[in-house]
Amino acid sequence: MKCNSIKFGWLFFTLFLINGCNDDFLERTPLDEISSDTFWNTENDLSVYNNSLYNMARNDDNVPVLMAHDDGFDSHRYSLWYQDEFTDNIAPRHSRHTRYQQVRAGKHNVPSNPQWFGYKGWNFIRSINVGLENYNNANLPQETIDKYAAEARLFRGWFYADKVQKFGDVPWLDKPLNIDAEELYATRTPREEAMAHVLDDLNFATEKLPDDWGDGNAPGRLNRWCALLVKSRVCLFEGTWRKYHGGADAEIWIREAADAAKEIIDNGPYSLYNTGDPENDYNAYHRVLDLTGNPEVLYWRKYQLGIFTNHVQSYFQYTGGATKSLVEDYLCTDGLPITLSPLYQGDEQIEDVFENRDPRLRQTILHPEDAPKYQYHRDDGRDYPRITGMPGGRISTTGYHIIKQYNAADQIGKAFNTAESPAIILRYGEVLLNYAEAKAELGELGQGDLDISINLLRDRVAMPPMDIGNIPVDPRYTGDGVPPLIVEIRRERRIELFLEAHRYNDLKRWKQGKKLEQPDLGIRWNDAAMARYEGAEINTTVDPESGNTYIDVYQGTDWANPVFDEGKHYLWPIPLSVIAQNPDIKQNPGW
Repeated sequence: MKCNSIKFGWLFFTLFLINGCNDDFLERTPLDEISSDTFWNTENDLSVYNNSLYNMARNDDNVPVLMAHDDGFDSHRYSLWYQDEFTDNIAPRHSRHTRYQQVRAGKHNVPSNPQWFGYKGWNFIRSINVGLENYNNANLPQETIDKYAAEARLFRGWFYADKVQKFGDVPWLDKPLNIDAEELYATRTPREEAMAHVLDDLNFATEKLPDDWGDGNAPGRLNRWCALLVKSRVCLFEGTWRKYHGGADAEIWIREAADAAKEIIDNGPYSLYNTGDPENDYNAYHRVLDLTGNPEVLYWRKYQLGIFTNHVQSYFQYTGGATKSLVEDYLCTDGLPITLSPLYQGDEQIEDVFENRDPRLRQTILHPEDAPKYQYHRDDGRDYPRITGMPGGRISTTGYHIIKQYNAADQIGKAFNTAESPAIILRYGEVLLNYAEAKAELGELGQGDLDISINLLRDRVAMPPMDIGNIPVDPRYTGDGVPPLIVEIRRERRIELFLEAHRYNDLKRWKQGKKLEQPDLGIRWNDAAMARYEGAEINTTVDPESGNTYIDVYQGTDWANPVFDEGKHYLWPIPLSVIAQNPDIKQNPGW
C-alpha cells in the first residue's frame, strides 16, 4: 500500500512537471471565478455589471442620487421625504433626526468622519470607471456599448453634481485608481472644471441612452428622458448658483436646463396624473404602492416584501410636522397670497387655515375632518391634530400633520420593516417647474410658456392660472431681491414639490439661506387651543408681524435661535479624516 502511494505520488509529480512546461496549461482561465479577461463579452455582461451600480445606489446615505427610503432599519433616517428637515418646511424633534436639526439650525461642526449623505461613496465612482474602462472590450455594436456607458456616465455626472452642490470643489476621477495612484493625493478639482465634466457626462447620457428599455416602468433602468430631467435639475442648480453667488457662464447653464426640460415637454411620453378630481389628484398617486404605468412618474424605487422593504410610514412622525412658514405659502383660491386675498380666513383654529385655499394644502396637511378618510394612524378614532405630549396616536411638533404620502394600507397590520411604500425619484411635475423657472431666469418667460408648465399644475387642482401680466406682489417677499414673477415661480415649486427633497438645494442656489434663521413655528396657540389640545407640551412665541402666539418648536433646545453664516453654510465642511489622509485637500471657507 505504501509502495503504491509512492508510485502515485511520483506519477502526479511527473505529470505536474510536464504540464508545468506548457504555457497554455498555466494560463488557463480559472473555472470558479470571473475575471476582466473573460467577463466583458456579451450585452448581458454589460447589463449585469450596470445592475451592480443600481444596487450600490440603493444605499441612499453613501450614494444620494436615486434617493428613496434606503433599506430596512435605516429607512427611519435616510428617506427622500426627510430631506426637507434640512429646511424651513418641517420641524423634527426626534433624537434619531438630530443631524437634520443641526444643519437646519446652522449648529453643525466639522465632523471627524463623513456624515449623512456626505463626503463618501467614492467606491461608486471607482465601480463606474471600471465599467467605462472595459465596456468597449465587448464584441458588440457601438450603439449597444454606448447605451451602457451612457447609463454609467449618467450615474457619474449625477453623483459628482451632488458632491459639488454640497462641498464645492471635488476630486474629479475618470479612471479606476490603484492603491499607489498619485491621484489619491491630488487636490480638489475646481468647481467649474468639475461641472464641465459633469455636463459632458450628462450630455453623453442624453444622446446615447434609449428612450425606452422595454421594462414598462416597473421600475427598470434610467432612460433618456430620465437623463434629460437630471440634466435639467443639475443645470438649473448650477446656473442659478452662478447667477446669485457669482460665477461664469450662468446663462449657458440655465439655458441648458430650459432646453432639456423643453425636450421632455415636446417629445417625451409623460404627462401629469390628472383624472379630473382636483380634491384628490395631487396626492393620490403619492399614496399608492405600485406606480407602474403612471404617466407622471419617470423613475421610482419599488419596495416589495421579501425583496426590499422599509418602514417609513410607521416612523413618519419623526419628521415632526409641517411649519407655519410652509402652510402660509399656499395661495387662496383667487390666486392671491394670504397677505393680499380677501378670502383668507386666518388661523384662529386649524380648520380656518384650509378655507378658500389651494386644494394642494388639504392634500398635503391633514385637515381634522379627514382623519377617517385617510384612516390616519390605523383609523384610531382619536381627534387630530395631536401635539407633542398628548397621549396616544400620532403626534406632531407643529400641529400640522403631513398627509401627502400617507398610506394606511402600508401600515395597518404590518410587522416592523415589512412595508412597501415606494419613492418617486423623478416626475414630470418637476420638468414643468424647471422649465418655467429657467425661462424666467433667462428673462424669456411668456404666457405660452406658463400655459405649458405651471398652469398645468394649477389646472390639476382647479386653481386660477398664472397670468404673466398680473403677477401679485406679496409684501413678505419684496426683500428677496428678485422680481415678483420669480417669487411666484419659487412659491409654486415649494408647494408642488414639498417633501420631495428639493427645498434645501433650492434655498442654497437662490442664495436664500437667511430664511433658515427664522424660527420654526406651528399652529396658532390661544385659549381655545389650550383647551382643545390638553396635555400638549409646547413652548410658544409671539409673531412680531401679527402679534399672535404660535407653537415655537425649538424654543428651549439647542436648535433655538438658528443661524446661517453666508460665508460658510452654503457648503458643508470636509471631514477631518479626509484632510488627515490627504493634506492637499483644503477645508471649505469659514470652517
